[in-house]
Amino acid sequence: MSVLAQAPASPGVGSPVLNIGIFALFVVVTLVVVFRASRNNKTASDYYAAGRSFTGPQNGVAIAGDYLSAASFLGIAGAIAVNGYDGFLYSIGFLVAWLVALLLVAELLRNTGKFTMGDVLSFRMRQRPVRAAAATSTLVVSFFYLLAQMAGAGALIALLLQIPNSNTFGQGVVIAIVGALMITYVLVGGMKGTTWVQIIKAGLLIIGTAVITFWVLALFGFNLSALLGQSVAANPSLTTASGAVRELGDNLLSPGLAYGASTTSKIDFLSLGLALVLGTAGLPHILMRFYTVPSSKEARRSVVWAIWLIGIFYLFSLVLGYGASALVTGGAQRISTAPGGTNSAAPLLAYELGGEILLGIISAIAFATILAVVAGLTITASASFAHDVYANVIKRGETSPDAEVRVARITAVVIGVIAIAAGILARNQNIAFLVALAFAVAASANLPTILYSLFWKRFNTTGALWSIYGGLASCVLLIVFSPAISGRPTAMIPNADFALFPLANPGLVSIPLSFVLGIIGTYVGGRHPVEEGKFAEMEVRSLTGAGSEKATVH
Repeated sequence: MSVLAQAPASPGVGSPVLNIGIFALFVVVTLVVVFRASRNNKTASDYYAAGRSFTGPQNGVAIAGDYLSAASFLGIAGAIAVNGYDGFLYSIGFLVAWLVALLLVAELLRNTGKFTMGDVLSFRMRQRPVRAAAATSTLVVSFFYLLAQMAGAGALIALLLQIPNSNTFGQGVVIAIVGALMITYVLVGGMKGTTWVQIIKAGLLIIGTAVITFWVLALFGFNLSALLGQSVAANPSLTTASGAVRELGDNLLSPGLAYGASTTSKIDFLSLGLALVLGTAGLPHILMRFYTVPSSKEARRSVVWAIWLIGIFYLFSLVLGYGASALVTGGAQRISTAPGGTNSAAPLLAYELGGEILLGIISAIAFATILAVVAGLTITASASFAHDVYANVIKRGETSPDAEVRVARITAVVIGVIAIAAGILARNQNIAFLVALAFAVAASANLPTILYSLFWKRFNTTGALWSIYGGLASCVLLIVFSPAISGRPTAMIPNADFALFPLANPGLVSIPLSFVLGIIGTYVGGRHPVEEGKFAEMEVRSLTGAGSEKATVH
C-alpha cells in the first residue's frame, strides 16, 4: 500500500523548540545507558550477542522494541486512517507472523547458531560460499528495512520542525542526524547497549500508545462503534494531489478500499499477506536477538513475551488509526497532505488530544522507535559482514575476535552512510509499505533455506545457494520493475515508468520460487554423505541444545 500522492504540504504542528528539547532529553538518557552498557563489552560475544546474558522476559521486551518499528507506529496508523479495514491488515499480518517464528525457528536457531544466521546455514555445508550468501541476504534485507526507518525519521521530523516536503535538503539533514546517532549507538554500545535502548523504547511506546488509546476511547464513552461511526461521518471522500477522488465513508469499515479495485490489487493483497506472515521468521535482526539469551528455554520465553506485547500494541493501532481519521481536524485529507504524508497520523492525533506537550512526548517515542530499530538493524548487518564474510570467508577463520569487532564497527559506519542516502530518496513513502518489501526479501531469500537446513536431511550447499541467491535476485528484480518504484504518482520515482511487473509486493512469486529453487539445486548438487551425516548432529543440537553457545560471565 503506497502512500497517497502528496498534495501541497500543510504546515507543521507544535513548537519546534519544545519538540527538539524532548528529543534531546531522550537522546541524552539513552546515550548514558549505552555508555554504561559498553563498559562490559570485552569480547566478540559481548559485542554481537550481549554475552547471552539477557533473560527471556528482558529479551522479549527487546524483541518487541526491535519489531515494533516506525512502520508499526507511524505507517500502520496512517494506513488505517486513510484506508480503514485494509490498513489494519498490516497489523494482522505482522502479528500472525510470530506464530511461524515461535513454532519453526526461535528455539532451533538459538541452539544451532552462534552470532548470525550464517552460522546456522553453514553448520553442515561448505562454509565459505554459504556464509557469503547468508551475509549478502542479510545486508540486502537490512538495507530495505533501514530504508523504511530512515523514511520514517524524515517524515516525523519534517512534521515537527515544520520542514515542508519540498525542502529536500532540510529533510536530508534530519535523516543524516538520525543516521549519525544510530551509528553512535552501535559503535559504542554493541548488542548490549542496543538491547537496553530497545527495552526502554518498547516500554515507552506501549505506555504512550496505551494512553492515547484510552484517551480516544474515553471521548467516545469506551464505545468502539461510536468511534468508527465518527470516522465514517468525518471522511466522506479524499482528494489526491492528481485530482482523483476516493470515496471513503462506509468503505473505511469494509475490505477492498485499498485492495479491491481490481483483480490485480486483490492478487497484490495476497502477495502482501504472504510476505508479512512468512517474513518475520527470516528477518536477520530478529533472528539475531535469540542469541542474546543463555538457553533455548529463554528463547521460547522471549517469543511468548514478544507476542503478548506486540499483540496488545496492534490492537492499540486500530484505535490510533480510526481515532486519527475521526478526531484530527480535516480527517484523512489533512493526514494525507501533512508533511510526512500518512505517516503523520499518530503525531497529529496526539496534537489534537494533548497539544504541544503530548505531541512532543509521542514524537519523542516515535523517534526512539526509529533509533532503536535502526541500531538493531545496523549491528546485525555489520556483524554478518564481519563474522561471516571477513572472518570466515576472507580470513578463513584465522582472525582474532578483536579484529572481527573492529571490522564490524567500520561496516556499521558504511551501512549508516548508505542508509542515510537511501532514506532521503524514500522519505515520503508510507513506511509500512516499505517494511513489507523488506519482509518479502527476507521470506524469499532466508526462510526457505533456514527451514530446509533444519528439517531436510538431503539439503546441500548447492540447494542453499540456489535458494538464497535465486530468491534474493528474483525478489529484488521484481521490486525494481514493480509499481512501487515507478509508473505511479505514489512510486519512489514518480516521473519514470519501467514497471513491467504488475504487483507492488513480489512475495507471491519470489517466495514459492525460492522454495522450488532450493529443491532443484539440491538434486542438481547430488548427494553429499558428509553434509547429510552432519544433519544428525545438527538435529540433536537444535532439539536439545547440546553443544550450543552458553552465556559468558563477567
